[in-house]
Amino acid sequence: MFLPVLALVWSCTGGAGTSSNYEGLKTFVDSSSYAQGMLMGEQIKNFQGEGEEALMNSNALKAGFDDAMKGVDGLIPKPELEVLMQKFQMNLQQASQKKAMAESKINAAKGAAFLAENGAKDGVITTESGLQYKVITQGTGASPTAADRVEVDYEGRLMNGEVFDSSFKRGKHATFGVGQVIPGWTEGLQLMKEGSKFQFFIPSTLGYGERGSPPNIAPGETLIFDVELFKVNP
Repeated sequence: MFLPVLALVWSCTGGAGTSSNYEGLKTFVDSSSYAQGMLMGEQIKNFQGEGEEALMNSNALKAGFDDAMKGVDGLIPKPELEVLMQKFQMNLQQASQKKAMAESKINAAKGAAFLAENGAKDGVITTESGLQYKVITQGTGASPTAADRVEVDYEGRLMNGEVFDSSFKRGKHATFGVGQVIPGWTEGLQLMKEGSKFQFFIPSTLGYGERGSPPNIAPGETLIFDVELFKVNP
C-alpha cells in the first residue's frame, strides 16, 4: 500500500489544476519517483469525492502517512488496518460498478439513437437481434457456421470514429472461431460468404455489454466494424 498512498498524498498537496512546483528533480531517482507519483495519482484521484460518494479523506490519509513515516503509534491498532483496507476495497469495487452502470446507461441511450437513425439508411439491414449490417461487397464462397474458424481483416471503431482495433494496421489476417467472439460478430459472420466485405453496427447487448472492454471500449458502447472475410476453415 505504500506507493499508492504516497501517490495520493502527492496528488493532494498542490492546488487544483496547478503544479506542485517541486524543485527536487535532480537525479534519476527523483524523476522516476515523481513519475510514479503522477501515474498512480492519475489512477486514484477519483477516490476523493463529496458526501456519500467520497472514498478518501485526504487530510486523514496524509495524517496516517506522516505517522507511519515518523514511526509513531498510529490512531488505529495495526490488526484493524487490514480489515479496514478490505472494506475499502469492497467500497471501491461497488463504486466502480455503480459508475460503470451509470456510464453504460448513457452510452446505451446514445447507441440506441445512433442505431435508430442508422437503420433508416439505404442498404442497412437490421436483424431480429438488433444487429445492423451493410453489404459492401457480396462474395461467392462458403458461409461459415458457428463451429467454423475464419480468416478475416477488420477495423473496429467507436461511434465517434475512433479506431480501437485494426488487423489492417497490423498487416496480418485475424484467425479465430466464429463462436468464440462477441455475439454480434458470431451472427454477422454467418451472413457473409468468402470474399465478402460487410459493415457491422453492433449494439452493446451484442458486444461487450454493461462492462465494456477497458481501456478502449466503454460500458454500453455501440461498435462499428468493417469486416472482410477471406477464408472459412470447417
